[in-house]
Order: sequence, then C-alpha cells, then structure tokens
Amino acid sequence: MPPKFKRHLNDDDVTGSVKSERRNLLEDDSDEEEDFFLGPSGPRFGPRNDKIKHVQNQVDEVIDVMQENITKVIERGERLDELQDKSESLSDNATAFSNRSKQLRRQMWWRGCKIKAIMALVAGILLLVIIILIVMKYRT
Repeated sequence: MPPKFKRHLNDDDVTGSVKSERRNLLEDDSDEEEDFFLGPSGPRFGPRNDKIKHVQNQVDEVIDVMQENITKVIERGERLDELQDKSESLSDNATAFSNRSKQLRRQMWWRGCKIKAIMALVAGILLLVIIILIVMKYRT
C-alpha cells in the first residue's frame, strides 16, 4: 500500500523545509556536485560569504544590463517620436505643396486662356483691317 501524504501542511513544516533548503543552497559544495550558475567546470566557493557575493555580483550585472536596455528603449521611443513628428511635418508640407501646385496650375491655365483670347482678338482686328483695306481699294 502506498504511503500516505499529508494533504495540509502546517507553518512549522513549511518554515522548516525552507530553512533546510536555504541551508543546503548556501553551504559549501562538494567536488562532485556542479555549481548551479557556473556549471561543472566553474570555481568552487568555500565560505558562504563568497557564494553570496558571487550571486549578488551576478544580480548586479543583470540589473546593469536591464538598466542599459531600459535606457535604450527610452532613447528608441524618443527617436520614434521625433521620426513621427518629422513624418507629420512632411505630410503637411506635401499637402500644402499639392494645394499650391493646383492653384498655380489654374492660374497658368487662365493666363493661357487670356493670351489666346487676346491673340484671337488681335488676329480678328488685323483681319478686319485687311478686309476693310481691300474693300476700300476695290470701291475706288
């Protein structure tokens, strides 16, 4: 028959197991065991303080890397904001250019129409003068 396990643990059982686990993690490693962070070929630490300092150094390195990463993300966000502002400005300038070019095209079209009308008027007047001169010459 299988052994019976406790379904509910009291605080003393949990506290005792946590303390024993902490003690096992922080005590000196034997040569046969491998270091959790450094692997089997890593150096062994004798005193408890060295192991704690080693773990604290690793935590500090991770914190430094994370702070650098956060700084890079913030700088990237700032660059993206600047890029978005420049993009909006470029879009506004493109819209203004498009509107101004349409207005200029209309102005040039009207100017061309006016020039054609003036040329047609001048040609009509010249044709009328020539016709009048020819008619006057044949009447006399």
